[in-house]
Amino acid sequence: MRFGEMVIILFIIALAIITIWGPKSKKSLLIYSLIALYIVTVVQIIVEDCRWQMIPCYAASVILTVCIIFRKHDKKTRSKSRRRWKAWLWTTVLFLYASVMVALPLLLPVFALNQPQGPYPVGTAVYHFIDNDRSDEYSADPTDHRELMVQLWYPSESEAGEEAAPYIRDVAAITQGLEQALSFPAWTLSHLGLVKTHAYSNAPLSSMEQEYPILIFSHGMTGFRNQNTFQIEELASHGYIVVGIDHAYDAAATVYPDGREILINKQQLSGFQALDEHMTLWTRDVSFILDRLEQLNRQDEQDRFTGRLNLERIGMFGHSYGGATAAQMLLKDSRIKAAINMDGTLYGEPMPSTGLNKPYLQMNGEKSIDKSIFDNTLEQAMAQSGHTREYYEEFWEETVRRRMNALQGGGYTMTIPHTSHMSYTDFHLFSPLLPNPGENAKSVHRVVNEVSVAFFDQYLKGKRNNAMDELVKKYPDIELVQD
Repeated sequence: MRFGEMVIILFIIALAIITIWGPKSKKSLLIYSLIALYIVTVVQIIVEDCRWQMIPCYAASVILTVCIIFRKHDKKTRSKSRRRWKAWLWTTVLFLYASVMVALPLLLPVFALNQPQGPYPVGTAVYHFIDNDRSDEYSADPTDHRELMVQLWYPSESEAGEEAAPYIRDVAAITQGLEQALSFPAWTLSHLGLVKTHAYSNAPLSSMEQEYPILIFSHGMTGFRNQNTFQIEELASHGYIVVGIDHAYDAAATVYPDGREILINKQQLSGFQALDEHMTLWTRDVSFILDRLEQLNRQDEQDRFTGRLNLERIGMFGHSYGGATAAQMLLKDSRIKAAINMDGTLYGEPMPSTGLNKPYLQMNGEKSIDKSIFDNTLEQAMAQSGHTREYYEEFWEETVRRRMNALQGGGYTMTIPHTSHMSYTDFHLFSPLLPNPGENAKSVHRVVNEVSVAFFDQYLKGKRNNAMDELVKKYPDIELVQD
């Protein structure tokens, strides 16, 4: 809950209590207090902007206005016990109404991200790239080509950009896409457009280094390029240029500069065969973006990144299907030197039994690798999908086999206690109802960030050869091990 919202709610509760229990002769004082409440409300809306979760609060001001204006003295003939009973009745109504006023902004907060801990302020810029060598296979127009929206976060010279960037720029489209993918109303998340980040739009690139290493970020299926802002900003603050890709038609929504919106294509991909084949689209997206980064390094029209990208030091990280994409790119593209897969099943080409032979880190949700949880949910999954028990058992065994192959020859694994699949994204900040029992979302994010920075510092920058070993000692409970 934001500061202004707390002030208004406390003001309303205090004024309501005085109205119910205060002396009837102080009506003028109540009116002055009511005027002050309206002033505070207007200031809050101007400074913090309004959101639907505060409608009961704003309505309470109108209700109080009516109650105060038409407030009358009790007749002397009315007994003291009756007046007290009436006051307690209104107090009960106030308690119930105040519970709603408090619950809505608390359960659906305008959350704040952890402050990045690196030495650099963070800048961000958005690019629109068209792959003229690939047709858009989902478009009805055969002349259309594959178009991608890409956002870069980078070490900035100072907090001198246009303004602090919003968490989501096109919130209406993103929430509509999430509604289609996750089946909950888009309006419940409309307030995500009010969340601010620590990145400044179009800020200058820091001059502290001549070149900066690059990290590619790939979201999960139905996700979006900003879904791991907690991690992206941290990495950028430590001297990385992070490139987030919206994989059009698989992202919740992709919005192009001319206003066109591509919502998620609900094609219901499932099973290894379909998702293995689909991986080609995502890896080609990443390869194309790597090509465009090479062009950007030669000549950036905005003259921000020209000659500033260290193309010899490129890593990748991703969540879910994006994590699998990171592993595939590590396997297939020599430009990717290290990768982190956050709880992603390894779809795509088979992992070699000898491992990837490059620095690789598999972050697991504790609930994602717990066979007992898988067994407990098996009956429900069978009922919903129509697949057999043998189908799911084979799927589990294949998932484990692919993961073990990828880790051969020195890959890292990490499992944070109490985490599940979405713990490795921003999603558990959306509501305090979402984290698992025993999970503190921001604490999980801090560990993920510290491990991510240490991993890429060690294997891309060559900064500290024992960085990962130090974290093993610092966090014995996260099961960070090298296979």
